[in-house]
Amino acid sequence: MRKTLSLLSALALVAVLAVGCAGPEAKMGRGIANVTEIPRMGEMNRALEQGGVFEGPDAGFATGFFRGVNKSLARTGVGIYEIVTAPFPPYGPVFTDYMSPHPMYPDSYRPRLWSESFNATDHYSGFSGGEVAPWFPGSRFTIFDN
Repeated sequence: MRKTLSLLSALALVAVLAVGCAGPEAKMGRGIANVTEIPRMGEMNRALEQGGVFEGPDAGFATGFFRGVNKSLARTGVGIYEIVTAPFPPYGPVFTDYMSPHPMYPDSYRPRLWSESFNATDHYSGFSGGEVAPWFPGSRFTIFDN
């Protein structure tokens, strides 16, 4: 009887702690995405592109480089803060007046799923994405590619 009661109380404790964890989960996910900013180099590429386009190629790339380093380090620091404080409120994004809470990409890049059979939802029916004839040079026509 005592083991059953302790097992039920343990399950009840797990259920109470697991319910309503959307805030910490989102905060931890944002933190992990922000910590991986330096190897991803999204802010760096965006700052270089924006600097070259809006300020000209001479000063724009130098200014864009330092702006990208600054924002990458800031995003990494915010990511470390969000990972450490994930279990505690507030769960909203922080430091949003300086940078977006979501990872940034250059304007010339649109992230999406890879065109392969693992990500294709219709793989088993025989209509998956990817190149139609990859063995022919110059065949870049893809089907079901968003």
